[in-house]
Amino acid sequence: MRSSRSAPDPLTPGPLGFAHRGLHGPDIPENSLAAARGALEMGAGIECDVRATADGVAHVFHDEKLERLTGDPRCLRHVRAEEAAKLRLLGTTESIPTLAALLALVDGKVPLLIEVKREIGLERLCEAVARLLASYAGPVAVMSFDPAVPRWFARHAPGVLRGLVIDSALKPWWRTLFLRTARAQFFAVDRRAIERPWVAAQRGRMPVYSWTVCSPGDRAVVGKFADAPIWEGDGRP
Repeated sequence: MRSSRSAPDPLTPGPLGFAHRGLHGPDIPENSLAAARGALEMGAGIECDVRATADGVAHVFHDEKLERLTGDPRCLRHVRAEEAAKLRLLGTTESIPTLAALLALVDGKVPLLIEVKREIGLERLCEAVARLLASYAGPVAVMSFDPAVPRWFARHAPGVLRGLVIDSALKPWWRTLFLRTARAQFFAVDRRAIERPWVAAQRGRMPVYSWTVCSPGDRAVVGKFADAPIWEGDGRP
């Protein structure tokens, strides 16, 4: 049975949903400004990840370590922003963007989903993101696998839309606890769990997005049970 939602979606991402880490590919690194520009050109929303450097500057980057995308063996949190600016992504001329640079580029043109990564100094990262979003006028939301993040925003920046990311492998008792305590306003659910009854129950209360849509088959299923896909590669609408 197709699940349905009664509450409106304040991000209104539309049928194109969100490009996972931007519109990236073989020559365009994930979470780069080039990937964001690609998503903007097609009119899709953008999902991105944020972490902080040693001096507390929010950067758009997924991994804890820099090595996979830059060759540097350090963690992002161990380098300062001026050092991060000198690194290049996957042998391209693209640098690791700051969240401020991404916000300036997007400038409200498409909805933006910001995943706050679990890391040491999480509250400092939340503070850095909240400061930037205080003056951002476009459709934007924060989300995290860690329920402490939406709780923090509920307390300290309640005007920022906040969500909880839920993995299909999360134990039911943890999921129940997270759902009850996160103070989330939307959910981003692993596509492998999207057909489960608890998702339909939550979708009756608030928007549900689904990640990561990687094929036309994924897209067809997610289209029945979620409000928008978070997609990449062959999952492109």
